[in-house]
Amino acid sequence: MAEKRDYYEVLGVSKTASDQEIKSAYRKLAIKYHPDKHVNDSEADKKAAEEHFKEAAEAYEVLSDPQKRQRYDQFGHAGMGGAGGFSGGFTDMNDIFSHFGDLFESWGMGGMGGGFSSFFGGGRGGQRVRRGTDLRVKVVLSLEEIATGVEKKIKVRKLVECPSCHGSGSNDGAVDQCPTCHGTGRIVRAQRGIFGMMQVQEECPTCHGEGKIIRNKCTKCSGEGVIRDEEIISIKIPAGVSGGMQIPIQGKGNAAPRGGIPGDLIVLVEESEHKDLIREGNDLVYNLLLDLPTAILGGQVKIPTLNGEAKITISPGTQPGKVLRMRGKGLPIIDQYARQYGTGDLLINVGVYIPERLNREEKALIEQLQDSDNIRPGTSDKKNFFKNLFG
Repeated sequence: MAEKRDYYEVLGVSKTASDQEIKSAYRKLAIKYHPDKHVNDSEADKKAAEEHFKEAAEAYEVLSDPQKRQRYDQFGHAGMGGAGGFSGGFTDMNDIFSHFGDLFESWGMGGMGGGFSSFFGGGRGGQRVRRGTDLRVKVVLSLEEIATGVEKKIKVRKLVECPSCHGSGSNDGAVDQCPTCHGTGRIVRAQRGIFGMMQVQEECPTCHGEGKIIRNKCTKCSGEGVIRDEEIISIKIPAGVSGGMQIPIQGKGNAAPRGGIPGDLIVLVEESEHKDLIREGNDLVYNLLLDLPTAILGGQVKIPTLNGEAKITISPGTQPGKVLRMRGKGLPIIDQYARQYGTGDLLINVGVYIPERLNREEKALIEQLQDSDNIRPGTSDKKNFFKNLFG
């Protein structure tokens, strides 16, 4: 499978382009690759124009949405679909028109040659193509799963294609043309306005815009073409995601009645709390509490990481408030193309435990040290301690 091009490259705009610049760039490409512009081309050239048209529509669909654009800027295609294992893009030209029909008409593109309506099998002026509703699910991930990426299988209760009629809604497969609109899905009626009588188009009340009538309805789905059932869906989540991120999986939402376009499944990422580590961006933080002898004399201590325990050396005289760094022990850093280009660090905040209760022998040992010059802080020691502690 060919690697997807960068969406900014597709539209020919910079990564700092404004919404208006993105919209203008898409308009130029939509006009350039509009199918009515390539009616007399060879089949190969028509196919190439169609692919460019779909590619531009996919790029605009992402970059024109602030949330999707932010997610794309952070994770690239892995956060949107495609490169990271998610499905993505428009399946056909009718799918594009169902998204951008109003936009094309506002640009005056509905009447080019045969018009968008004729090319898309009706569009707004023809048969209605229904779209299933989106579903939202929450997936809870551990820091270990976020560090490596993970594939989750979840059970979703949703509308699926009826197995008896295969989504047609017909018990015997027969579908009749609507006698009211003659299959167009629209009717024309006269309406009086301030300038006199005028003709307006509206959805056919008999077939509700579908252009067809089912006489012998499927008994399992009552002619809707969908039933409610459970489906197990596999979700591939890339490394480095964060809580609150939403990942769309195209076409895995509710099925649409009678062969329409299925909705999307929106996966909301939630992080579970780690028993030892705290996340700060791509870095992890561990609060280490040393006993007094180790802080004074130094030694080795065990530190939890996402890959098991690791030993570090504590230098003699380590002060509370000191931050130690274990490089590369944090979470993956991902660029906009979903490529890992680094890993965060594990930061260790050092604290020293001061006991509140001592027995007689322990107290006597401490009292023996009380008058030692090395135990009492000097003026420079105080200054350096608070400077290091509070910056």
